[in-house]
Amino acid sequence: MGRLVHFEIHVDDMERAKKFYGDVFGWTFEDWSDYAGMPYFGAVTDEAAELGINGALMQRRGASPQPGQALNGYACTMGVEDYDSTEAKIIEHGGKLAQPKYALPGMAWQGYYVDPEGNTFGIHQPDKNAK
Repeated sequence: MGRLVHFEIHVDDMERAKKFYGDVFGWTFEDWSDYAGMPYFGAVTDEAAELGINGALMQRRGASPQPGQALNGYACTMGVEDYDSTEAKIIEHGGKLAQPKYALPGMAWQGYYVDPEGNTFGIHQPDKNAK
């Protein structure tokens, strides 16, 4: 045991967060609030046969991260087919650049962003020609 099986993104505005992740990454959401006893929406990130995990958006229960604050937790990174078009969608839907696109030589393109809720996340486009 020890394999990551679920993630949670803490949010202030559930509808804004659902719209952001739905519009940018195509996620769909299921209301699991009755199980959790608080606003809690399961995030279906892709088909069950695809590599990856599902998670949830949950109502934040404390202060939001402040701009420039060090990351306190884990940064989730989403695999994407086209880095540049995904970056454009992130910005268009209210996300902000945290760390610009850079090469993981011979492996991929990587970069980090901040969602409208103040959470840091990454995107990763595999590319063996990245340099």
